[in-house]
Amino acid sequence: MRNRIAALLLLLLATQLGSLISPAYACGCGAMVPDRESRIGVSRETSVVRWDGRTEEIVMRFTVDGNARRAAWIMPVPSRASVELGDAALFRELAHLTRPERKARHYFLPRGGDWPFSAGAGDGAAAAPAAGGEASVGVVGREQLGDFDVARLTATDPDALRQWLEANGFTMPDTLATEVKPYVDQKWEYVAVRLAPQKQGSVLYGTLDPLRIRFDSGRLVYPMRLSRMAKTPQSLGLYVLADHRMEPASTIGGSAPKVTFAGKVPGTDSLAPLTGGRETFLTAIDQEFPEPGRISGDHELRAAASDTPYRRTVYHDELLTVGGFPAWMLAAGAVLAALGAGTFTWLRRRPAAAPHGSPASARPGASA
Repeated sequence: MRNRIAALLLLLLATQLGSLISPAYACGCGAMVPDRESRIGVSRETSVVRWDGRTEEIVMRFTVDGNARRAAWIMPVPSRASVELGDAALFRELAHLTRPERKARHYFLPRGGDWPFSAGAGDGAAAAPAAGGEASVGVVGREQLGDFDVARLTATDPDALRQWLEANGFTMPDTLATEVKPYVDQKWEYVAVRLAPQKQGSVLYGTLDPLRIRFDSGRLVYPMRLSRMAKTPQSLGLYVLADHRMEPASTIGGSAPKVTFAGKVPGTDSLAPLTGGRETFLTAIDQEFPEPGRISGDHELRAAASDTPYRRTVYHDELLTVGGFPAWMLAAGAVLAALGAGTFTWLRRRPAAAPHGSPASARPGASA
């Protein structure tokens, strides 16, 4: 028994040490890979996508955890891109605009927390260049944007692209050349991002500053293919700003996309950099990718059959009251009062019993 317990403890210790030194990464636009012997995980990727039929803009924001001081990811784009820092206020505004509608849902009979006279209840929710590679890699530009080292690249050879990235401090998965080949064949370009906090010694943790990427595109596409390299499940949230309600053309290997909001929104100050201050249609979409290796391509979004508006509803349960009193108590009181009145009337109408000792009525055939 002692030997078994010791072996189990050693196994658990080895498992924990392995999780600490093996890189963990996840990123919808491409694998986010930390420095060697560190780990990083993307618990949430949220992006705002704006498309006017000719130009597409993507504002991306990641929420990460782990102990990495540096990490990198790469995003393919169909044409020449510009990159700048985004505004976090954009996400706060969109979260406000798409917040669920809250409604009360009443119940009649009391629950555990309602006895004896409480009129409240708990909440519930319902919801409807490197050596050998420089000739094949072109550097369009390289900028330092806050904590981001951004390189905009062209490439005609996937291996040369991986070599350039590695030689310039962008740690990438060994499978990058294989996964990026379809983009090279289509002559796409790339935005490579290295996250390196300017504050010495700090680690990548929490919600990072958003990045805003702009490029020309005749179709609304959100690059997802490279997330096949991720080692952990993906969680993607998209805010799509367009002329109409939008929907993914397919699931691309994930769960069924869920629309959490659809409707026209005003051109607020926070949205103005993307919408020009005009009213636009906003579609909020959530999707999960439990097995990233099954992702089959990029998200292509198209106009839905109709611009049907939708907003989630969150219900909070309340005990039904009338005039501040629980309705069940009033109903019970009314029933008791009715029963009492009925009993009183019945007693009044019941014939009086004969007094004790009074002579019995004569029976037929009785003699005097």
